[in-house]
Amino acid sequence: MSLRRGFDFTGHMRRLCEDLVAQTSELRHIDMTRVLLATTQVRNHHLEGIYASLTPLRFPGGEKILFRNGRYYTLQQVVDASGREMLYILRFYLPRFADLKFKEKMTTIVHELWHISPLFNGDLRRHRGRCYAHGRSQKAYDAHAARLVEKYLAQPPPPDLYEFLQYSFAELQRRYGKVYGLKIARPRLVPLPSKLPISKESCE
Repeated sequence: MSLRRGFDFTGHMRRLCEDLVAQTSELRHIDMTRVLLATTQVRNHHLEGIYASLTPLRFPGGEKILFRNGRYYTLQQVVDASGREMLYILRFYLPRFADLKFKEKMTTIVHELWHISPLFNGDLRRHRGRCYAHGRSQKAYDAHAARLVEKYLAQPPPPDLYEFLQYSFAELQRRYGKVYGLKIARPRLVPLPSKLPISKESCE
């Protein structure tokens, strides 16, 4: 079987994220074997818009079942090639993400990883106040992510782990040809029977 030609974006990003969480104490609660990395193609090359996103695959508190508007729901299960259930999807929007500057890319990666709950239960890290995702100040949140990037790069990590982030999307194409990555649809809310018996054990 011949190897696929081109640049495996999600494969390279996984190697980098695995080293990031292993070498950064603040991220060490993350088990990358249960984080699915994916890409989404955007239609334009404008830098305005979303660069990356983290999708939690459990409800608040790590619950598998949600009661909303008189109905019970669960989330469509996402598994890897071995059948192991994933708890998060970390998605990068190409070519937009690849056209950021190097430090902006690194900060974006850490920004999304920092959203993962310290309990690693499929939920987000929830801050106090109405803006639970970023806390009182997104500027302070981003500054914290930038400090973690500087801490990681100061070690320093092997350059081959992050070298691909030095290139724009067009430069990656010129160097490697086709840029590809795992693509997966967003998981759907799945309605459950209205008379589903709910116990504490079923939600763990």
